[in-house]
Amino acid sequence: MSQDARYDEEQATQRRARILGLSYFDTYNNQKQLYQNVLSNQEMYDLKVVPLQADQNHLLFGILTTTAQSTMQQLAQRFADQQVTTAIISEAGYRDYMRLYDPPDKVVYQDISINQASDSDLVGEISAMLEQVRADDMLAYLVAQAHRLGASDIHLESGKRDARVRFRIDGILHPIARLSPDKQRVLIGAIATAGNVSTSADEAQQGHIQQHLTMADGKEVDVNVRLETVPTINGMDVVMRLFNLDQSMYTLDRLGLSPEERAVVDDIVARPSGLVMIVGPTGSGKTTTLYSMLNTLNSDERKIITIEDPVEYQFEGITQISVRTSEQGNDSRFADKLRATLRLDPDIVMVGEIRDGDTAKTALQAALTGHLVLCTFHASTAAAALTRLADIIGQNPLFVSAIRLVMAQRLVRRLDDNTKQGYQPSETELNQIRQVIDTLPEGVERPNLDGLQLFKPGKSADNPFGYTGQIAIREQFTMNDAMRSLLENRQNQLTAQQIEEAAAHSGMRTMLQDGILKVCRGETTLDEIFRVVD
Repeated sequence: MSQDARYDEEQATQRRARILGLSYFDTYNNQKQLYQNVLSNQEMYDLKVVPLQADQNHLLFGILTTTAQSTMQQLAQRFADQQVTTAIISEAGYRDYMRLYDPPDKVVYQDISINQASDSDLVGEISAMLEQVRADDMLAYLVAQAHRLGASDIHLESGKRDARVRFRIDGILHPIARLSPDKQRVLIGAIATAGNVSTSADEAQQGHIQQHLTMADGKEVDVNVRLETVPTINGMDVVMRLFNLDQSMYTLDRLGLSPEERAVVDDIVARPSGLVMIVGPTGSGKTTTLYSMLNTLNSDERKIITIEDPVEYQFEGITQISVRTSEQGNDSRFADKLRATLRLDPDIVMVGEIRDGDTAKTALQAALTGHLVLCTFHASTAAAALTRLADIIGQNPLFVSAIRLVMAQRLVRRLDDNTKQGYQPSETELNQIRQVIDTLPEGVERPNLDGLQLFKPGKSADNPFGYTGQIAIREQFTMNDAMRSLLENRQNQLTAQQIEEAAAHSGMRTMLQDGILKVCRGETTLDEIFRVVD
């Protein structure tokens, strides 16, 4: 608790004592002295009292506003040979005294070793450790360990008898701990308070936690997570999406773009105008890609404004606006904010997500008037993004002229170069690869399939899973003359397949093709590609 908050609590307690006509004792500014032989620790817990002063003739007990009247009568009868008086103390003061009378056992925070995370013994050890610590420490510890392991999400899932904690690492969930129902409620209460959500809500909620916490062992942890909650039959489930606050991490060089993809993005950065859409499901790295572009565009000569629900990364030099659409259930607030933002004369605008026709039309109009508009959009492929956009805005020729780039992406696990094992693919695997390679557009270099060696994950003591990190597989196309002519002149509605075929004729490489090429280069496996791409 901060000094200001503690001061406010003492002032509130003093006012309450004055209203009740009782004495008040300032536990914050008075030196604490312990009297071990007056009451046992269990009695102080049960009665909600602590001895503040004691001598042969006088006893002063600190009580809470919730302490029962009968408790004070019991104390007067028990210590009849002494003058017994009471004074109200704050809840925080009572907790401070009890930590002195009954100091908690020193907790050794064990680093989680993911190569044993599925082992029941380690899960038991982490679970036992979490049962001993306070709620803020549990949150800080889980976030710190998740960052150390490179996890993207923390899942807290309610069960009939206990709650399960899992980390999503490289797209795969790993069990970490199990919490008792009491400890789960304490942790969820702390998360809900920090994220400004309700533990009793009967609908899904969103929140954001950004705190700097100091754990009991002195370790400081920055907590920056996006919070998603949903009520279940056994309690509230929580997913926390982790964000890295290091602005230097978000660069185009770290995106793993191919030379062709990088050339397109560099052209957009050099001539910032039009609409750029990054599409894919949740957890596919869309926001990271957008912020890497924004960070590259960020300079003293440009005004950049973002509109997000919620703001996920905070960057110097960028004006960021948070729009809480979930509170009102009204997605048009995005469009209202976007129109207001355009009056601020920005050069570049990022819309966290296009969700409705009004926002889409406003973004397209902004892109046509010289702004660069970056946005995310939920669609399965780059071609499907155009058909979905047409669905929500209707037949509007303006959007064809506005679009500069549509990029779709997924994340797959990268093979660990130190442990991966080479093997000769089966005839079935070769046929699968050959069918995809044969559809590559002209101009894309085809790998030699004669004597092709593929790789599978190996194992080591440090990495039993055989993967390390993730890589993106992408497809993207620009609005060239051929695509523009197709979209403008087609009278009936185009299908995603027709758009994809036209984009392929213009040189687009699909996500499946990009993934197969990465398989042939030994960067990932066929199973990984087929896991994330239909």
